[in-house]
Amino acid sequence: MADKNYSNHSARVQMRLIVNGSSIGITQMGPDFLFIEPTADHPPGEANILFKVNESERRWTVKLPEGISAESERIVIAASE
Repeated sequence: MADKNYSNHSARVQMRLIVNGSSIGITQMGPDFLFIEPTADHPPGEANILFKVNESERRWTVKLPEGISAESERIVIAASE
């Protein structure tokens, strides 16, 4: 029986929402929503998502059509044109 060598690798993943100069942790991301760490209220507008896996980084702009409410962890996002 051949020996199998399985490598254990855990990727370092970071997801942040950058809005009005604030960096907010994203705990879960879907196609049209985010779950975020507690934060202050933010009005509707645009924001940037930072998605980083190990040393690879991607950023894109999204709309926050309903803004962010400090009472809600779930926020609606839409594609920015």
